[in-house]
Amino acid sequence: VQLQASGGGLVQPGGSLRLSCTASGGTISRSSVAWFRQTPGKERGFVAALRWVNSIANYADSVKGRFTISRDNDKNTVYLQMNDLKPEDTAVYYCAASITSTTSPSTNQWRSWGRGTQVTVSS
Repeated sequence: VQLQASGGGLVQPGGSLRLSCTASGGTISRSSVAWFRQTPGKERGFVAALRWVNSIANYADSVKGRFTISRDNDKNTVYLQMNDLKPEDTAVYYCAASITSTTSPSTNQWRSWGRGTQVTVSS
């Protein structure tokens, strides 16, 4: 399955964005899905994940209460709603998928990756 993230852009602190990740070449209805982010010179870090069994979500402490991961299986799409954005949220955001039932924060547990989308939070 191929993943494509979109929806990034420039937003002021306190603003909101919704990222989308659309899958092609297969369905993600039975895949766990996740979002990671990366800034220059740093490793890719975990943001949020949604397990396909029971739809249990897991969030990084830095985004709890501000970000929400969700999915629309009919549209084969995963979303990341980001509210109350802060400058430290600036990064390239990547979506990922796994056929295992997981919400692991480790990049090693995620097999399929999409191209990233840039999010910049600045006044």
